[in-house]
Amino acid sequence: MTMTDPVADYLTRLRNAIQAGHKRVDVPASNLKRELTKLLQEHKFISKYAEIKGDAQNTLRIHLRYTDGKPVIEGLKRISTPGLRKYVDARSLPRVLGGLGIAVISTPRGLMTDQQARHAKVGGEVLCEIW
Repeated sequence: MTMTDPVADYLTRLRNAIQAGHKRVDVPASNLKRELTKLLQEHKFISKYAEIKGDAQNTLRIHLRYTDGKPVIEGLKRISTPGLRKYVDARSLPRVLGGLGIAVISTPRGLMTDQQARHAKVGGEVLCEIW
């Protein structure tokens, strides 16, 4: 069975693991998911991740972060969907909770946060918001 929206599947797996209180979650690996996971680790939303080699497809094992029993990731929202793409230019980049969260932007230079894209003065497709 083919997956029509791998980013939404990724976010849903994270959201479900957080709501269930799991320490880690396994996600099928792809280049996009790998880069998204790197961004989450750089901004300290997750503690670490590892890629597990598989026969057909590799798996990303993501270790979630909790502080005082509460998850660091409070919310995940998919913005651009396969049915309705959301593109913005460099001047219209969204701010998530006044800068407390991040918006992940797919730019010609790769995945970036809204702050990095604003600094580089590039726009692109707004994939999701994380706070």
